[in-house]
Amino acid sequence: QVQLVESGGGLVQPGGSLRLSCAASVTIFRFNTMAWYRQTPGISRDMVATITNGGVTNYADSVKGRFTISRDNAKDTVYLQMNSLKPEDTAVYYCNALPPRLFWGQGTQVTVSS
Repeated sequence: QVQLVESGGGLVQPGGSLRLSCAASVTIFRFNTMAWYRQTPGISRDMVATITNGGVTNYADSVKGRFTISRDNAKDTVYLQMNSLKPEDTAVYYCNALPPRLFWGQGTQVTVSS
């Protein structure tokens, strides 16, 4: 049962930018808070950014000022604009509600390397 499909990842040099998209097959308006998470091998999946239906956002300290989360409820899509990327941003990125209530997607790999 596919519910979330992440895309937009890739290989980028330090300082570069990427825009991730998360398309949901469910109505995301049902979930007041949507979030982006990331996971590196051997490390738990951590929250990166959240956004409510009212547009209130919250970010992990490590990405504040560099990442911007947004959502389009009409398209059931959540976005993550990532600027000034650093090697430590390398991870698989996922979206879900907060707390997670949907089946996890396959994620999208972001690799920041020169």
